[in-house]
Amino acid sequence: MRTLPSPFRLGVQIFIVALVFLSGTVIAAQETRASPDADKAQHDQAQLEERPLPDISTLMQQVQANLKGAEAARRNYIYHSVETLQELDGSGAVKKSTVNAYDVFWLNGVRVVKLEKKNGKDLTPDEQKKESERIDKDVAKARERKDKADAKGKQTDPDGHELVTAARILELGAFSNARRVKLNDRDTIVIDYSGNPKAKTKNREEQVFRDLVGTVWVDEQDHVIRKVEGHFQSAFKMGAGLLVNVKKDTSFGFEQRKINGEVWLPERIQAQGGFHYLLFAGFNGSLSVQMSDYRKFKATATILPGLNKVEDGAKTPDPQ
Repeated sequence: MRTLPSPFRLGVQIFIVALVFLSGTVIAAQETRASPDADKAQHDQAQLEERPLPDISTLMQQVQANLKGAEAARRNYIYHSVETLQELDGSGAVKKSTVNAYDVFWLNGVRVVKLEKKNGKDLTPDEQKKESERIDKDVAKARERKDKADAKGKQTDPDGHELVTAARILELGAFSNARRVKLNDRDTIVIDYSGNPKAKTKNREEQVFRDLVGTVWVDEQDHVIRKVEGHFQSAFKMGAGLLVNVKKDTSFGFEQRKINGEVWLPERIQAQGGFHYLLFAGFNGSLSVQMSDYRKFKATATILPGLNKVEDGAKTPDPQ
């Protein structure tokens, strides 16, 4: 649901809905000076460390168990997304920059990313028509995948693809080094993950987990993914590299924020590296996506023919 199909987005979408985004980020130790604030921070951290940590496997299963309920809550919302894609030349200078704006909402149980502006310009009537037709086709295909998965009792992501279970993720790699930190004044469990490059996989989603290393931040109270940073520890290939070929050390990050005290929604996505996708030329650069303007649905006008417009503070019926 983007103007340029990208493995960056493929990896990001898979991890948003499949439990973890992973990272190989190295955080440098910073010099600290003795001060009341520093003493208080050390005291608070000591208290965090005194409490026993939850079992990692159990925690991730709780995260997975919350996915369906969280998805239902997200269906009440629409938000704005601005995507900046910068392509670099051989010397690392920006040779092309594309900025597109989208509205993200749900239709028939499927997440929709609707293009609104291309490089600051509104779509022409013909482009709007094509965008609506594309959305209709994508939603129909995703709905078909979801219905087939539901019939088999399998859980899917917002696009209808089968989710990788927590148990299966543990077979494709290993979690380690759990610790508790404060993130925006909320207790958060931080866990490192390292995929096993030799693990045998069954589908493309499993391939992503196998080839990644990183760190995931889990909100301890709500059992949701708050933040992830990750990179591919080796080149990630699909279809012997003819379908997708992502360069080694291609990295990405993801963050969520809690809206109206009731639902966690994406706030930021970023990726950097190189890839080759289908018949597109090789790309080397960065992707940055910033989300904002979170609103609830209200049945007034239309976003697309047959869809509801949204206004701030509006309330909608339970999606179930």
